[in-house]
Amino acid sequence: MTELERLKKIIIELSYEKRNVTLASGRQSDFYFDGKQTTLHPEGGYLTGKLFFEAIRDVEGVEGVGGLTLGADPIATATSVVSFLEGKPIPAFIIRKEPKGHGTGAWLEGRKNFKPGSKVVIVEDVVTSGGSSLKAIKRAEEEGLVVLGVVTLVDREEGGRENIEKEGYWLKSIFTKAQILA
Repeated sequence: MTELERLKKIIIELSYEKRNVTLASGRQSDFYFDGKQTTLHPEGGYLTGKLFFEAIRDVEGVEGVGGLTLGADPIATATSVVSFLEGKPIPAFIIRKEPKGHGTGAWLEGRKNFKPGSKVVIVEDVVTSGGSSLKAIKRAEEEGLVVLGVVTLVDREEGGRENIEKEGYWLKSIFTKAQILA
């Protein structure tokens, strides 16, 4: 079994739920991908980091990976750790939902690993409409980073790719909804 096949199996076992749910986009759906169940699993997290690193390894100039807390946290960390193990260290960052209420008042954790203009990739567990990705892009750019594109574990194929590309960024997905459900 390949690493991709193994990760798909873990996603189906831990993250896919057939039930009615309201998504972060506000849309109703009859299924749910809870990506954190996979990305916080020992093997699932490792495989996620490995496959995300492979997805960005050849993207020219990548200097960081990160995204909105909480879905991006384990992905950014796993990708960063794998990048170190592979000899091409890429630091991670986390974008808070609200600025830190004390101390620095920072929106972005991991700031000292980046200079203004650092080129980064936003990571996500699931993309539906692309709204969370675009929010992460906006916040990262407000913090002085240059966003190249987005990598997601699962693209639900509900307009997210089109919305992200319309804003001038690329989207790479490890899996699409169709691939998971096939």
